[in-house]
Amino acid sequence: MDFEQLFNFLAHLQIYNERYWFNEHKGEYERARETFTTLIDALIPPLIELDESIGMVTASECMFRIYRDIRFSPDKTPYKTHMGAFIAKGGRKTRQAGYYIHLKPDESFISGGIYSPDPATLESIRNYIYHHPDEIRAILDNKSFKELFPELSEEEKLKNPPRGYSKEFKEIELIKNRHFITYRALDNEFFMEDNVIERLMELFKVQYPFNAFLNEAVK
Repeated sequence: MDFEQLFNFLAHLQIYNERYWFNEHKGEYERARETFTTLIDALIPPLIELDESIGMVTASECMFRIYRDIRFSPDKTPYKTHMGAFIAKGGRKTRQAGYYIHLKPDESFISGGIYSPDPATLESIRNYIYHHPDEIRAILDNKSFKELFPELSEEEKLKNPPRGYSKEFKEIELIKNRHFITYRALDNEFFMEDNVIERLMELFKVQYPFNAFLNEAVK
């Protein structure tokens, strides 16, 4: 896997984000995509072994397109400047918790959980937290988890408790969340090591109990 070439291509794409340049460098894009596909192909088997809920899934089902939907966006640049994949049951279109990997020069990260759940899924998660507050708190307070994922995303967090939940509930701050996701930044050099799959799995193993909790909530 040639991550140096992948990052180099994406770095140039940030500067020359236009169709003419992309078409002139289509071969470089295909090489970078091949590297990313190989990474996801290699990650899927150990993730399935870790988390049986994933079931059978392919890299193509998990990987996001590099082409942006610009129909309703004021930003008309045609291409994403990163490569991303969400490994979970059903791939990138799932409503379940899973394992996300995001490659971008100097801004790579892994994430997991459920981002922007639909209203029914969000309510299922909140209700499950309400009835299992000690279980989710034990996961979040686990030493290894806190070291790798010290905070959940609070993007779009509600200011007040949602209807039906008391502000006195001990985990009300979790209930206010709109997204339930972890985040861990990774530098470029992380991917240059020969044992990158093993190193990624070490991180995802720590994340697994959080995903398992969420998937129990939405099953």
